[in-house]
Amino acid sequence: MIVGIIPLFFLELFVSMKVGDMIGFVPSVLWILLTMIAGSTLLRLSPYTFMGNVMSVQMGKLDLKSANNASMSYLLGSVFLIIPGVITDLLAILLLLYTLYLRLSAKMRPQQQNRFKETKGDSDVIDVEIIDE
Repeated sequence: MIVGIIPLFFLELFVSMKVGDMIGFVPSVLWILLTMIAGSTLLRLSPYTFMGNVMSVQMGKLDLKSANNASMSYLLGSVFLIIPGVITDLLAILLLLYTLYLRLSAKMRPQQQNRFKETKGDSDVIDVEIIDE
C-alpha cells in the first residue's frame, strides 16, 4: 500500500510545482485556500447529504449500492479537496460530479412504492363480532 502511495506523492508534488510555476505564487496559495475551505464546508454538510441518500433509498429512488456509492464519493471528494495538490483536486471534482450524477438521477426517477412499509390488511374490511343468544 505504501509503495503505491509514494509515487503518487511525488507525482502530485511535481504536477503542483509545474502548475504553481505556470500560474504564480499568489494564485497557487489562493487555489489551495479556496479548495480547503470548499472541502471543509462539504465535509461539514456531509450528514445532510447522507440523510438525503437514506431518504432516497426509503422512497425507492436509489438502491442501497448507489446510495453507498454517492455517500462514499462525496466523502472522499470532500477529503481530497482539503488535501493540497492539483491531482487530488481533479480527483475530488470527478468524485463530486459522480455524486451529483447519482443524486440527479435519483431526483429524476419516479417515486416508487415504499418497500419498507408493511401493510396490515385491507382497508375496506370491517371486523365485526356477532353474539347469538
